Formats: sequence, structure tokens, C-alpha cells
Amino acid sequence: MSRSTAGLRVDDALRDFVENELLPGLDLTQEGFWEILVALQEEFAAPIAAALTSRDEFQAALDAWHRDRGASDPSEYEAFLARIGYLVEPPEVSVHVTRVDPEISRIAGAQLVVPATVPRYALNAANARWGSLFDALYGTDALPLAHTLAPGYDQARGAQVIAEADRLLDELFPLARGSHADVVAYQIDAGTLLAETATGLVGLADPVHFAGSRAGGVLLRRHGLHVELVIDPTHPVGRGHHAGVADVMLEAAVTTIVDLEDSVATVDGEDKALAYRTWLGLLTGALTASFDKGGRQVFRKLHPDRHYTAADGSPLVLAGRSLLLARTVGHHMTTDAVRTAAGEPVAEGLLDALVCATASLHDLRRLGRFTNSRAGSVYLVKPKQHGPAEVALTVEIFGAVERALGLPPTTLKVGIMDEEKRTSLNLEACIAAASDRVIFINTGFLDRTGDEIHSDFEAGPLVRKNDMKSTVWLNAYEDRNVDVALAAGFRGQAQIGKGMWAKPAAMAEMVAQKIAHPLAGANCAWVPSPTAATLHALHYLRVNVAERQESLAGRTTDRRKLLEVPVLREPLTAEQVDHELRTNAQSILGYVVRWVGLGIGCSTVPDLEGVGLMEDRATLRISSQLIANWLRHGLVDEARIRAVFAEMAVLVDQQNAGEPGYRPMATDLSASEPFQAALDLVFTGRTEPNGYTERVLTRHRQAVKRNGAPSRTA
Repeated sequence: MSRSTAGLRVDDALRDFVENELLPGLDLTQEGFWEILVALQEEFAAPIAAALTSRDEFQAALDAWHRDRGASDPSEYEAFLARIGYLVEPPEVSVHVTRVDPEISRIAGAQLVVPATVPRYALNAANARWGSLFDALYGTDALPLAHTLAPGYDQARGAQVIAEADRLLDELFPLARGSHADVVAYQIDAGTLLAETATGLVGLADPVHFAGSRAGGVLLRRHGLHVELVIDPTHPVGRGHHAGVADVMLEAAVTTIVDLEDSVATVDGEDKALAYRTWLGLLTGALTASFDKGGRQVFRKLHPDRHYTAADGSPLVLAGRSLLLARTVGHHMTTDAVRTAAGEPVAEGLLDALVCATASLHDLRRLGRFTNSRAGSVYLVKPKQHGPAEVALTVEIFGAVERALGLPPTTLKVGIMDEEKRTSLNLEACIAAASDRVIFINTGFLDRTGDEIHSDFEAGPLVRKNDMKSTVWLNAYEDRNVDVALAAGFRGQAQIGKGMWAKPAAMAEMVAQKIAHPLAGANCAWVPSPTAATLHALHYLRVNVAERQESLAGRTTDRRKLLEVPVLREPLTAEQVDHELRTNAQSILGYVVRWVGLGIGCSTVPDLEGVGLMEDRATLRISSQLIANWLRHGLVDEARIRAVFAEMAVLVDQQNAGEPGYRPMATDLSASEPFQAALDLVFTGRTEPNGYTERVLTRHRQAVKRNGAPSRTA
């Protein structure tokens, strides 16, 4: 149901949230809030529509070019793109951003992305600023396990964890002589950390690594990150430790993106209210969650800050929670949770910006239990922007929101997702358009791959999904993102981010591979869980990112490499084609059946080999676009696609058999909204703007909700 306010038709659930939860305590009336939204819609609906029209016109030009020339010479292609205005001359750019928290400007570390629709996940992510190294080693494959764990605490595994922790301490915080494995006790003497060993007292090889202490805790620091040795000889783990250490706590998820976009399934006012409620509750400190785990009720709330005495004897307070950013939706999204007087859905990005900024007033005015931004900023990540004009539009919108709420200029900072081809090619100009607001650029390589496929749709059949990772354009894209950011002055002011680790259970592989991100000069990179954040923190303890960025300064990557179209150079065998079709069909169905059927926006979906992979709308965009591209160029036909999807529906049903509320597809394919959505994604992939999946998913999810199907938020 919806009612009219200020000329808008507002869904009742959303209205109730805004008027009864968001606004109380603020000097903003209910009528005043909705009038701001009306004004934003009146001012920006036409510019947003013009931007989307420009996208379509550019894509039509690309399609015509590729139909005539295929994958043409990059120089010729470059000249064409410049001629039509797709490619602009890179400007000289220097960012100057004020009121930026050190978690953004100076501290390199892991970054979590968490769906805003699952409060307990959001709480876990916010609290993942500190993570247990012992738990991360004990419970994952990061440390090899050669035996079956005993019930409860396995002593042999515990000894293995302790030995590995000692080895890591020796690597990161070495003693002047000997090993941490030799220590029987740690003590503080006159602001110095001393370790008691069989041969006497010994200090750290570099005493500057000692940061402070508290009762039962020794605080170390390296590369701006902290590590706490938790001393408790009475603890079950501490009793078995040679120095009474019960745990080693790492400063892990320095920042967290609370996601309103790709990892959520928000299709109406009820869903939007749920997502907004999480953001508000995190900022006020009021968010809590309780759930059943192993037959007992578990309660979650935000952790307080951590208090120590610094090495020089002064008080030291460290944040107990991640610094929070919110990712809003892109310019192309609308929502019928709010409709204009004419019945048109409002631009969802305008609603997101207004609600997120209004919620942040509670933080900026210190009305809640905790502080998020001590610098007085609001951090909003804006995805799916195509080129500098759209970034400039975002800046205009943020400025209008600031004026409406009485905020100082540039309070709303912007994170730019470098995930669309026109943004990658014009990254300098995109940064210049937001030079006093930009605090983040990130190589969202998954969406970027989806956009590459759609941009090159008519050039010919493109390479397989996994083969895309080794293409010329993708490697150049990753390097150039860092090069441009460093040249623009990001060092010490803003984050340079890298993408998600997509295998949540494969922590040994992550520990081995993801050190590549700080080595590449990125001062943050995405991880899928608090445990992964803890393990990824080891990479930032090992790599001094500031020094790495200094060594990379001045490197340039030719943007012409981004114009190497990834078409197949050699024909594939029938077996290769079939395997790729099956792989992508299973991935699509495994994700869509949960998005459409259960309202779960981000899932761990097992692949054909049973390996769990993180799937969201970005990965869905890749899989659906690739099949659509192969259909266009005759590598597969419609009949074969339908047959494989029907076959994979049986497998996906089996994989989800124990899922509460799950409705099998294969029993009646024609009546299954998820199955029909999956087919629509492929068969409309050629014409769907930019290959986005949101419209198809939303339409089918709304149909499921109208029919009273269950929803899941965990």
C-alpha cells in the first residue's frame, strides 16, 4: 500500500521507516524530507534520462562499428571513439580532498562488502575491525590439517595454530634474538616490551613496533595496523600456550561497504526499508540481531572502542569498528517504492543519496552511541557510472543533497567504481570531475568484464569467462587504475581498491594469491568474510603499501591496451563450447533461483565441480552476457541453451534441496519464475541496456512476492 505525501506516492513500509525511525531526533520534518525528494526528482530526472540516452547512443555506435569491422586495430578504434566523443583527452588532474578519516587516507587494509538487508552480517562486518588470528587459522584451510578434529577444542590443532602464530610474530615483530616460540612471559617495563625466555629478557628487534598495553593485552603496530597479544593463562587456549597467550587479535577490516546495490535484492518499499534500517542502525549504534546457532540464541551488537595505554604513557583509543561506507545504486535504477504525482517511479539513486545522507546526520551530529566518521564526512560509493559526465552528475546530486540538508560542501564523499569501459578509458577525467570529493576508486573487474562483453557484443564471439582474466585489456585495466590514481595524488588522501576474492572457503589459496593486491599498490581490497579479512590483514602487515605506491609512482600504462577486443582467436571444440555453456547456465540458475525465489542478493553458489563461488549481479552479468554473445554469433543455438538450462535446473535443485523455503524449478519449468528469469537474462541480453540484469531480476522477484513466496534475509 502507498499514500500520498508532498505529491509523491510512497510505499507504507518505506514511509513508516522514514517518518518513525529515520527522522526522529533530527530537525527535519516529515513533509520537509519528502519535499526534498520531490525537488531532487524535478531537478535531476531529466539529466539522468539524458545520461541513459547517451549510453544507448554510444552502444549503438559501437555495435555498428563492430558489425562492419569486427575487432579492428586499436589505433583505428581509438580514433573512432575520440571522433564520437566516447573517448576524451585525459586532463591533468590533482585531487584535493579534505575531512577524510585515516582509514581512507592513510591506513591500508582489508575491505568488506556486506548486504544491507542482513543485519547480523552487517554487524559482523562492522565488528570485523578486529579479528582472531587463532580462529582464522584453526577453522580454515589457511593452515593445513592432517587429521580429523576432535570434538570441542582439538589440542593438536591448537598446538599447530600456536606454532604458526609464533612464526608469524617472528616474521612481523621479531625479537632482538631468539623466537617468540621461546617466550614464557611478556612484560612491560618503562614503556618497553620485554619477552622473558630461558636465556633472559629480550626486547623487540625494532622497539618502535611496541604501541601500548592494557590489562591482559600487549599492543603491537606495523604499517599503521595494530596487533594485540591477548594474555590470559586461565583461558583454555592460554593454559596451553607457552606464554599464556589466549589469542592474537589483528586489526583486519579497516573499512566496510554496506551495500544497497549488487549484493541485495531490494524490489519494493519493504525491501528498501530493511536495507536503510541497517545503515541507520549502524550509524546510531542501535542495530542489534539475535539468531539461533547450534541450539542457542546468539546476540549481536556493535563493539565499543578499545582503550590502551600508549608506549609513552598517554591514553590511546583505537576504533572498535570498521569505518563504514554505503554503496548506493547506479543512475539507471528506478524504484516504484516512491512514485511521482504523474505515476512515474523516482530515480532510486536520488532516494538512496537522500536517505543515506539523512541517516548520517545522526553520526555527524554525534547523536548515537558511537562515531563513524571522526572527520565529519559521509562516504558513498557510486557504481555503474559511464564516463566523466555521469561522475559530474553524481557530484551535482551530492551537492544538492548537502544544500537541502544544511551540510557543508563536500561532506558527501564519493567512491568511484571503475567498472564500466567508458569510465576506465576516461578515468583521469572521471577523477577530475570529483577532485574535491573522490576518496576511492576500485577495479570492479567482474562488472567491468560484463561491460566489456556488452560493449564488444557485435565484434564476434568472445573468449571464455576464465580466459578473460588473462586478456590484454584486463591486465592493462588493473595496472592503469593504479597508475592514474597515483598520478592524481591519491597517496595519503584516498583508497585505491581491488576486487573481491570469490572463493569464501579457499583461504589457503587466498593467502597465497591476494598479497598481489597490496603489491600492486592497492591500499584496500575486497574480501568475502570477517575471517578472510583477518587473513588478508597479514598481507598489509607484510607489505608497506605506502612504500609500494612510491615505487610505482610515474609508471604509465597505455590506455590503448584497453581497446584490445577479447574475441576468440582460435575456434573452440564442441566439448569446450558445451562445458562453457553448462558452467555459465549452472552459475546463472544457482544465483537467480535464490535472488528471485528467496530474495537473497549475494550467494555462495557451488560450481559444476562443487567449489563454492561468490555470486552477485556482477558475475550474473558476465555469465548471461557471454551466452547471449555466443548465441548472437552462432556458437550455440536457442534449442541447445534451453536444453542445457533444463538439465542444470535439476542439478541446482539438488544443490539447494535443504534450503528453507526453496521451491524446485525442474518440476515445472514453465511455472518457475527463477527459471524463466534465467532464460530472459540470456535471450534479452543483447538488447538489455549495458547488459545489466536488474530489470529482469526485479520483474520476476516482484511476481514471486505478489504470489506470497517466502523471503530470506540470512
